[in-house]
Amino acid sequence: MSDRRKFFNTAFKGLCLCAGGGFLATLALKADDKYYLRPPGGEDEERFLSECIRCGLCVKACPYDTLKLANLFDSAKNGTPFFEPRKTACELCEDIPCIRDCPTGALDKKYLKMDKGYAQLKMGIAVVDNANCIAHWGIQCDACYRACPLIDKALKVELKHNERTAKHVFMVPVVDNDICVGCGKCEKVCITEKPSIRVLPRDFVLGFAGNHYVKGWDKEDENRLKDINSKKKTDDKKAQDYLNEGGLL
Repeated sequence: MSDRRKFFNTAFKGLCLCAGGGFLATLALKADDKYYLRPPGGEDEERFLSECIRCGLCVKACPYDTLKLANLFDSAKNGTPFFEPRKTACELCEDIPCIRDCPTGALDKKYLKMDKGYAQLKMGIAVVDNANCIAHWGIQCDACYRACPLIDKALKVELKHNERTAKHVFMVPVVDNDICVGCGKCEKVCITEKPSIRVLPRDFVLGFAGNHYVKGWDKEDENRLKDINSKKKTDDKKAQDYLNEGGLL
């Protein structure tokens, strides 16, 4: 009888472990496989993850409850801070308290030393969906433009000819990637059911032209050519050998 009871106890414990493991696996699979935005100063994901100790002090320091710590349902690593601009955007506090209270430097403190450091942040870049932004339909809407804290710099309105009517112009939002800080205020106020302007991590948006191209109008970039010999080098012997071997036949 004792052996039988022991067998059922062991079997029950095994079932509980399997059920618990399955539940945790389900939570992990259900976690949002979406992008997420880090707090100000946390744009370098690799460095951020190596230094963040999941203490939550940046979340506590945020006066607008923008930041939250990720759980198993979120795509960000469990316990790390992030924010969702459609729900709560970053208010770009002048003193950037989340960076100030970070004890490890996971949130880069260089922004605290800059003049108007909040305007130099690089949390993400706003991207406009031209197909669903109603301004591109000809309906006047400048909600995102008005909400931008760096209005006429990070987000501008440009006039575009309306070929359909030939009488009106489209007033469409245009983002300057170099200036946009990724606060998410534009996404927060977008009036379409799903936001037609979204803030994505910079790595999702920006390409890289490589070092082979030089911006001729940028003196700093053009300086890279200073010590380069641009004379074309030819190997006469190689050409002669090629001809002698009948390479043209």
